[in-house]
Amino acid sequence: MITAAMVKELRDRTGAGMMDCKKALEEAGGNMETAIEAMRKSGVAKAAKKAGRIAAEGVIRIDCNQDGDEAVVLEVNSETDFVARDDSFRNFSAQVAAVILRRRPADVAALLAQPVSGDGGQTVEEALQQLVLKIGEKISIRRFVLHRRQGDRLGVYIHGGGRLGVLVDMQGGSDDLARDIAMHVAGHLPPPVCISDAQIPPALLEAEKEIFIAQAQESGKPAAIIEKMVAGRIAKFKQEITLTGQNFVKDQEVTVGKLLETFNAGVLQFYRFEVGEGLEKRKDNFADEVRKQAGGE
Repeated sequence: MITAAMVKELRDRTGAGMMDCKKALEEAGGNMETAIEAMRKSGVAKAAKKAGRIAAEGVIRIDCNQDGDEAVVLEVNSETDFVARDDSFRNFSAQVAAVILRRRPADVAALLAQPVSGDGGQTVEEALQQLVLKIGEKISIRRFVLHRRQGDRLGVYIHGGGRLGVLVDMQGGSDDLARDIAMHVAGHLPPPVCISDAQIPPALLEAEKEIFIAQAQESGKPAAIIEKMVAGRIAKFKQEITLTGQNFVKDQEVTVGKLLETFNAGVLQFYRFEVGEGLEKRKDNFADEVRKQAGGE
């Protein structure tokens, strides 16, 4: 009998995926060393050795289902930008997005266990291992979100061939407006944290308030003046980090909130994925590129 402890041990020793380890143990009749040797011969263990590398390049995909009422925002990473442009890598990313829309997995771990095709057979994890062996560098599925449309339309904006992607769920307005708002979310610095003041995380607001108080107190001014200074800085901070408070990237004379009011529209949700966010990677300012393309400086 193949136990969970045996699978864990084999995974620890080879770095291979759970499903590959279980399959190898079953084929080896539970013999650990035989399973390891078989995995080395097949190349699975070799592919797993690349798992310790940093994969901070890659692609952001945003795909919708046929009805247009559901969309997936997906990040698949590679070690180099060269591989991120490879057709095999791009095709794999497209397959993964299709699996998410079809199977609706809860997270990346559940996604890896899903069959690539609707007929079963090879899993996403097995396809990933094969791609690693073919390309010769680490490939990883970092994150995804599956969103069901709540409003009238979804706006999508992809920048830099898939290095930055935004999905916007909008009530009212038009398809062009939804795309423009998605472009704004991609290009504005700083990127919006939330849609409106009411959605600002209390902890974030409190942390900024403490900083503003400390800065204002250094001025040596009376408490009443300090209070007004802090209130003004908090108001400005809210404007800078909320979508509706920001000046629109294509027209700095109007806020996004006023623009939405003009078209009797509202943003219900947005997602902004940038390749390698939070990972070690080279410094590329994609938001600045988007702003320049949109005509906003």
